[in-house]
Amino acid sequence: MASFVHLDYPSEHPGVVRAERLARLVKSLARGFDSARVSASFLLAAVVAALLVAANEVVETWTDGHLLAAWIVMWTVAFASLALLAAPARKVTLGLGEVFKRLIAHRKQVAEDEKLWLVALTDARVMADISRAMSARATEDVRRYT
Repeated sequence: MASFVHLDYPSEHPGVVRAERLARLVKSLARGFDSARVSASFLLAAVVAALLVAANEVVETWTDGHLLAAWIVMWTVAFASLALLAAPARKVTLGLGEVFKRLIAHRKQVAEDEKLWLVALTDARVMADISRAMSARATEDVRRYT
C-alpha cells in the first residue's frame, strides 16, 4: 500500500511579514513627519509657559476680590501669545534647521578633506593631483584679478 504525504509549509514566516509591514509603516510615518512644526510647537509652548508664569506672578499680587478678573487676563495673555507667536516660532525653527544642516555638511566636508590629506601624505600620486588642482585654481584666481 502506498501512502503520500503532502506537507504544505508557508514560504514566508508570519513574524517576518509583520516586521516588514511595521517597517513600511514607520517609513511612511517618517516621510510625513515635519520636524519644523514639532520644534515650533515646543518653542511656542515654552514661550507661552514663560508668559503664563509672568502673568501668574502679577495675579498673585492682586487682592482676592479681583481674582476672577486676574484669571481672565492671564488666559487672555495665554491665547493671545499662542495666536501671535505661532508663525515666528515656526520661522525660527526652520532657520535653526537650516543652520544645523549647513553645520553638519561643513563638518562632513572637513572630515573628508582630512581623510584625503592623510591619504595624500602616504601616496605621492594623490599629493601631485592636489598640487596640480591648487596650481590650476591659483592660475584661475590670478586671471580673474587681472
